[in-house]
Amino acid sequence: QVHVVESGGGLVQAGGSLRLSCAASGRTFSSSTMAWFRQAPGKEREFVAAITWTASSTYYSPSVEGRFTISRDNAKNTMYLQMNSLKPEDTAVYYCAASTSRIWPLLTVDNYPYWGQGTQVTVSS
Repeated sequence: QVHVVESGGGLVQAGGSLRLSCAASGRTFSSSTMAWFRQAPGKEREFVAAITWTASSTYYSPSVEGRFTISRDNAKNTMYLQMNSLKPEDTAVYYCAASTSRIWPLLTVDNYPYWGQGTQVTVSS
């Protein structure tokens, strides 16, 4: 089982940057696929980015590719999301998710059994 806690959200102007962190506990973190999702008010939770347990592969939503970078440090049990060139439409609660499945890529909410509580990201225009 994996327990995850997000941090690093906040208020930033359009064009700015933020780095989100996801601290994980549990013996299976280093063998888990990790991902970031986000949910804007009135919208469904959507996939942002994912990374394999070895960090050998990453996958991005087209809406963030080229602006966001997902990474992980298994020695620190931590995953990151570096967000650059932020836009107002990036405003949402960002969630960290984990799965021990070996299927790749995992892009839907249903594929991830472990979730954090979320961290708010607000981008002002």
